[in-house]
Amino acid sequence: MLDTAMEIIREQGADALTLGHLAERAGVSKPVVYDHFGTRSGLLIALYRQIDGLQVQALVEALATAPRQLSEVAWLISTSYMTCHRLAGPEGHAVFAALAGDPQMGAVQQELVDGCVAIFRDALAPFSSLPSEDLYQRCVGIVGAAEALSRNMTGGGMDEAAAIGNLMALMRHGIDARET
Repeated sequence: MLDTAMEIIREQGADALTLGHLAERAGVSKPVVYDHFGTRSGLLIALYRQIDGLQVQALVEALATAPRQLSEVAWLISTSYMTCHRLAGPEGHAVFAALAGDPQMGAVQQELVDGCVAIFRDALAPFSSLPSEDLYQRCVGIVGAAEALSRNMTGGGMDEAAAIGNLMALMRHGIDARET
């Protein structure tokens, strides 16, 4: 059903995604969709979690084999992040925008951002001279910048290579790198 929901968003925009429309397109009864997602917000949150889960999985897999050089780690993080957003396309940001102001989404978004910040912090820590809390705060900013860059990229404001390069530069220069 989530793939069908993304198709609806891709073809008609996020406003067209309703539980009833999803049931019709997926060929299931409305009670099946309502039982599974509860509300439209529940459906959108499930889509957002799916997009995030794919991003986290790709990033964790890439980092597991990363050489121990800052430039390589920054490249892997940046490439994984932007590739995920390119693959999700503008639909990923449309899902997020459709949830703006939703009380449930605030908690979910914070949970997912915290997870991403922790991954960035752990991957960048060997290369930083900052105290752990300072590095964490810098990574909060880097994740925010990554989101802004990906939004600009998927909206056509820059190409993927530029988004990757800019995110890499922010990481390399933002963590108070030490020579390794």
